[in-house]
Amino acid sequence: MSPEYRKRIEAGRPQLYAMARERYGVEMNSGPFGINSRPALVGAKYAESQGVGAAYHDAIFRAYWLDAQPIDHLEVLASIAESVGLDRQAFQAALSDPQYMAQVTEDIELASAYGLSGVPAIVYEQRYLVSGAQPTSVLRQVADQVLAQR
Repeated sequence: MSPEYRKRIEAGRPQLYAMARERYGVEMNSGPFGINSRPALVGAKYAESQGVGAAYHDAIFRAYWLDAQPIDHLEVLASIAESVGLDRQAFQAALSDPQYMAQVTEDIELASAYGLSGVPAIVYEQRYLVSGAQPTSVLRQVADQVLAQR
């Protein structure tokens, strides 16, 4: 991560925290900055394959953004996996499974093809990009426009 990109992200954090507080009543307490999230992403692919992808996703977000957990630590990830009903040892084995790593790599390549360089980002209908933390009203507006164009 370039120093300029890191500065831009750090500069935007106070606004992100204020938005979370004002719009959603959430006090953010994020984990360490600049971590390697790839193991958490690989874990998400495994969780999806086991039918608990949404629960894992929510638990990872809560752990990082609210509980300041280092989601690049394998023990933290394994505990999160257990909390959503995954077997700890199977989850840990999945973190080095080439199948799940390849799925994450495909997602990263697709994001790059879309020109995405940060999160959050939502792509509708493989054509419309909404980047950044947007209010629900903006997401609804874009979804309505996409549906109207179908």
